[in-house]
Amino acid sequence: MVVNLKRIRETAENYYRNGDYFCSEAIVRTIRDEFSLDYPDKVTAMASGFPVGMGYAGCACGAVVGGIMALGMAFGRSEPKDPKVKRTMELARELHDFFQAKHKVLCCRVHTQGLVLGSPEHMSQCIAFTGEVAEEVARLIATELNIKIADD
Repeated sequence: MVVNLKRIRETAENYYRNGDYFCSEAIVRTIRDEFSLDYPDKVTAMASGFPVGMGYAGCACGAVVGGIMALGMAFGRSEPKDPKVKRTMELARELHDFFQAKHKVLCCRVHTQGLVLGSPEHMSQCIAFTGEVAEEVARLIATELNIKIADD
């Protein structure tokens, strides 16, 4: 398997751009499909409440939340007391810190301040965040699983 980060970014961005899914949903769907994770289509529904900072509340960026959900799909535990939760949490922290270093805050309300929801400026920003987070999640998964990353 070879992971193409550019294709993953574009797929997630296009889901958002085309109105198919919002940020968290687009990331969960893209990562599930690209890594052939054994989850039903309905897993995307679990991400449906997180866009626009958790259901329009303006809290944590839905893209980051969707990215953490995708990391959980890849590495999370499903059995009580499974110690692999520690590594999943470390990867979630890496994603958090990546986004925070790049954008200073995770608060959707801060990122969208002064923007009209659905405006071209809002859409452009959130589409970019969606692609960026999908790409970083894919990079984290590929690195963790020693999967080759395409050079293009």
